[in-house]
Amino acid sequence: MKIMFSAGETSGDIHGAALAKEIKAREPNVELIGFGGNEMEKSGVRLIKNCAGFNFMGVIAVVAHLPQIFRLLNELTAAMEREKPDLLVIIDYPDFNWRLAKRAKDSGIPVFSYIPPSAWAWRKGRAKSCAKTADAMAAIFPFELPVYEAAGANIRFFGNPLVDTVHTALTAAAAREFFALPEDKHIILLLPGSRRHEIDLLLPSMLAAAAELYARRPDTAFYLPVADNVDARNITDKIAAANLPFAVNLTHEHRYDLMAAADAAMATSGTVVLEAALLGLPCVVLYKVAAITYFALHNFISVKYFSLPNILLDKPLLTELLQDDVTTDKITAALLPLYRGEETREAVAAGLKEAVAKLGEKGAAKRVAAAIISAARGEF
Repeated sequence: MKIMFSAGETSGDIHGAALAKEIKAREPNVELIGFGGNEMEKSGVRLIKNCAGFNFMGVIAVVAHLPQIFRLLNELTAAMEREKPDLLVIIDYPDFNWRLAKRAKDSGIPVFSYIPPSAWAWRKGRAKSCAKTADAMAAIFPFELPVYEAAGANIRFFGNPLVDTVHTALTAAAAREFFALPEDKHIILLLPGSRRHEIDLLLPSMLAAAAELYARRPDTAFYLPVADNVDARNITDKIAAANLPFAVNLTHEHRYDLMAAADAAMATSGTVVLEAALLGLPCVVLYKVAAITYFALHNFISVKYFSLPNILLDKPLLTELLQDDVTTDKITAALLPLYRGEETREAVAAGLKEAVAKLGEKGAAKRVAAAIISAARGEF
C-alpha cells in the first residue's frame, strides 16, 4: 500500500505527521510519500518536496510566486504518475491542493480530503466541485457537513485534532511560578495572531485597549505569548510606540499553561480562540482586514458569527468585534466583565465547555487514519 500526502503549510505538516504516525501504527509496511514538512518526514513520510518556503499569504505574494507554484504542481503530478499511489491525501492548503487533486482524479488516483475548504462560510459553490473530485472527506467541525452533504460529498466528522493537542503541561501553581504571575494581579492576554498583517492591523488596537483597562483596573497585568514564527521585533516596536505606563510581558514557552492561568484575552479570530476555549479562557474576538479587502468580500461571506465557539453554539457567547467596531471603548467594555470573580466570566466559561463538547472525543487522528487506510484499499 502506498499513500501520497500533500500539505503546504506548518499546520498541515503537523496534522500530516499525526496521521502518518497513526497509519504506520496500523500498517507498518505502508509506504508514505509526498509534499510536507519536517514533522511529516520525522513521522515516516518520504518527502518529494519540503513545504518550507511555500506558505505564501495574500494575493500579491501568491501572484509573485506563481511560476514557483506551478513548477511544484507539475513536479508533484509527475511524482504521482511515477509512484502510482493507491490514494492521494490532501490536507487543507486548498488553492493548491485541489488543483493537485483534480490531476490525481484525471489519472485514476482516488482522493481523500482532510480539512476541506470552508464552503459553509463563503463560496458555497466550491462544495459541488470538491464533491466531484474527492472520493472521501474528513471534516474537523460538525457544522461543515450540511453544505457538503447537500452537494453530494462523501464526508464525515471524526472529531477535531485540537482536542488531543491542546492541554497544559504544568500545574496551576507551577505555571504561576514559571511566568512570575503576580498574586495580586488579574492576568489579561493579548493574542494578536501570528501573521504579519493581523499583528499590524490589530495589535495597536489591543495595546490602546490595554491602556484603558489599566486606567480602570490598575490591578491588571498584561502578557503576550510570541509564536516561534513571528517577528518579535515587530511586536516590541509596536509596544514601544504605544508608550504604555506598564509592561507588556512577552513569553515564548508554555503558551497553553499561560492561557489556562489568565482571566481573559483579546484575541484575533482564528484557531487561537478555539484553543482558548479548550482551556476555559474567555476571549473578546477581534477581526480586521484592509478596507478594500473588506469592501470586496463582505457581501460574499454568509455567516452569523466568525469566532469558532459562537459558530459551534450558533449563538453569541463571545463578543465579536469586526472592522470599524474594533475600538478601544468596545474592547474595554467587553473585557471588564470577564475578569475572574465576575458572574459574566463564569457564564462564558460554562458556555465554552458546551462549545468544545461539540468537537468530539479524543482520538480524531486515529479515526481519520483508519478511514484513510480504508480509502487506500478502495473501501469508501
